Amino acid sequence: MVVLSPQEERIQQEIAGKAAQHRPRTNAILEGFKNLRPVIDVERARYFTESFRQTEGEPLILRWAKAMKHIAEHITVYIDEHQLLVGRSGGIGRYGILYPELDGDFLDIGLAELPKRVGAPFNIAPEDVQIVVNEIAPYWRGKTFHEHLVQALPKETLKYTYNPDNVLESRFIVNETASFRSSIQWVHDYEKVLKKGFKKIKEEAEEELSRLDPLSARDSLEKAPFLQSVVLASEAIILWAKRHAALARQLANSEQNPVRRQELLEIAEVCEWVPENPARNFREAMQSQWFTQMFSRMEQKTGTIISNGRMDQYLYSYYQRDMEVGVLTEEKVLELLECMWLAMAQFIDLYISPTGGSFNEGYAHWEAVTIGGQTPGGQDATNTLTYLFLQSKREFPLHYPDLAARIHTRSPQRYLYEVAETIKEGSGFPKLINDEEVVPLLLSKGATFAEAYDYAVSGCSEARMPNRDTYTSPCAYINFPAALEMTLHNGKMRKYGNEQIGLALGDPAAWQDWETFWQAYVKQHINFLKQAFIQQHVIIRLRPQHFAWPLGSALHDLCMKEYKDIHESRIEGGIDLGYFEFMGYATVVDSLAAIKKLVYEEKRLSIPELITALETNFEGHEFTRQLLLHAPKYGNNNEYADSIAKQLDKECLEFTRKYSKELGVHLDLRLVPFTSHVPFGKVVSATPDGRKEYTPLSDGSSASQGADSKGPTAVLLSNYASKNPDYRERASRLLNVKLSPSVVAGEKGTEKLVSFIRTWCDLRLWHVQFNVINRQTLLEAKKDPEKYRSLIVRIAGYSAYFVDLSADLQDDLISRTEHTGW
Repeated sequence: MVVLSPQEERIQQEIAGKAAQHRPRTNAILEGFKNLRPVIDVERARYFTESFRQTEGEPLILRWAKAMKHIAEHITVYIDEHQLLVGRSGGIGRYGILYPELDGDFLDIGLAELPKRVGAPFNIAPEDVQIVVNEIAPYWRGKTFHEHLVQALPKETLKYTYNPDNVLESRFIVNETASFRSSIQWVHDYEKVLKKGFKKIKEEAEEELSRLDPLSARDSLEKAPFLQSVVLASEAIILWAKRHAALARQLANSEQNPVRRQELLEIAEVCEWVPENPARNFREAMQSQWFTQMFSRMEQKTGTIISNGRMDQYLYSYYQRDMEVGVLTEEKVLELLECMWLAMAQFIDLYISPTGGSFNEGYAHWEAVTIGGQTPGGQDATNTLTYLFLQSKREFPLHYPDLAARIHTRSPQRYLYEVAETIKEGSGFPKLINDEEVVPLLLSKGATFAEAYDYAVSGCSEARMPNRDTYTSPCAYINFPAALEMTLHNGKMRKYGNEQIGLALGDPAAWQDWETFWQAYVKQHINFLKQAFIQQHVIIRLRPQHFAWPLGSALHDLCMKEYKDIHESRIEGGIDLGYFEFMGYATVVDSLAAIKKLVYEEKRLSIPELITALETNFEGHEFTRQLLLHAPKYGNNNEYADSIAKQLDKECLEFTRKYSKELGVHLDLRLVPFTSHVPFGKVVSATPDGRKEYTPLSDGSSASQGADSKGPTAVLLSNYASKNPDYRERASRLLNVKLSPSVVAGEKGTEKLVSFIRTWCDLRLWHVQFNVINRQTLLEAKKDPEKYRSLIVRIAGYSAYFVDLSADLQDDLISRTEHTGW
């Protein structure tokens, strides 16, 4: 008998027409937009552009703040039917908004492609297309960061990044990511808003303005524009909130249902008070946080969306107080949380760039809500609210928010049990982040204990310290399997014909031993890193000329102290934590292991025989492919493969230890692909691990698809064995584990999963996330998507509806090993 996860059971009930109903309010909101294709709303882009036309020549941060004030004054405000929390940056339903300061040079091309995009299509009204083409795009053409970056990159670096004949076309070799997002993932200090309110933030900026020296050049040219921008941004969000209050009163006057009329009046009272003033209760704290988050989304396109921080910590005092006086119940808390999740689910992070879209399939989102972990004083931080977040995730069938649970060695057994029960539900929540790895690394990079203990999960699997982190520049994704292909083909790739892209190191058939081959690969590898660091040097220099973030800077203590926008290249007292991406880690490891073993040690293949098999995509060479497939593989606690993985890891760490100082950044090694292992794989021909041409690369620090045959514990041990713990220049390693529901069934299954989590924590691995699903369910969903529209799967740091993914990514998920035992 096949054991189903709770999610699979629920879907079978839906197919049988017996779907269970949830809370009436949140069920009604969900039914109002579920399964609708997102629509592009152009208002934000239109008003942002209008303002920029009027402010040319002024300081950038001041222009940005004036643009946000202009948006706050004119953008349409909405109050959804049934909602208790209000504030959207686009129209009713699922929507995305445009950032022409990023996409202005290819908006017209992108809009033509979006409705046809396989992974995440969008619709747009014909009249809005005309507004974009005639009003918005013309202004930005020639002014965007992407255009400036293309002009500034050295020709040698450009050919790794873009097609030199068409710079809108990515090469997927050494890929910059800074041109389709204004910042990497980020977390605000929401507690500052809840405790101070924007009125106080504005008043503090005005006081600082009044103390400036009118004869000082720096005060006039740097400090004054910054402080004026804080004032304007504060005024803008307060105005935006009060417009919602006015709309709520207007709707209340015409509302016939007395219950809804009272709700609208309460909404009006809340919006008149927050975020201008400090929150007085749990409801106001939720609304104040939501206004801040949504206004930030309008202010700039942050990579992976603004994260929510440690919600079970900064909301707890409001929850506790309201529960004690009897004005709040757990049922009301869950309803408010679900109202926020549903509001999140309607904002779709839109990537106009074809490259950005291919990196973020399935309407990707990472608005991480962090729970658990430790207090700034180092004590366990789990509280009653923590468990309500987990309960909400188990009960409500939605892939928002992205829930992240911090784990440490003293995490309570009940907490781990409920985390495990939530994972068993089968929709991929929560992802786990390990304090025992993250905290020491943050300390090594200059954080205090209190700052390191208080980190929040941000984006896919990263850690942010509000008021201490200061680096926002997106960084390179590096396709190291492409470096291996260039090693085998003297600096060329089949995808790009006879073009000499990489280093010309000669014919590998002439190399007599493994060490010679290894050193040749390392030269290509290091050359890729060199090109990535050249990219980043240029990016760091250019970005402050193109992006500003007044509201985000107003919420950062160091920005306020130094009178600097958060996008400035250096802010005194900050810790600049960036990273570059190792794409196709296991693909490279397994390929090198096969070459070492079969060519140089066992001599069962020659280099010419290997290259012939690769060039024919193994057609007529199935025996050769089987030899390669059965060579040592990473992910099986195999010392042979894992030692190569560790050396590759070390090559990256040594390079960044030496050269990141020149950038003034902790530019650390990260293994987090999102869904980019699919498009990166589409430029790499067949590889010596037995992978067929142009298929997905391995993802994150996971084993190659289907290669991990020794169970999930062996996967953990390979991850542990391939780390270099004596280097601090490392960041997140994303690890996917796919389990059969039968493995975690019942009380014993929960206990084993808790033990597995404890083992992962003891090994000090950064991240792990789970899919608990039967392979047959995925195959049925691909075959009959309409029946499985509500099937949620874990992809790469986020969960998505399976039917929203491209066939390539669906197949990638299906091909991952489904572990049926421990």
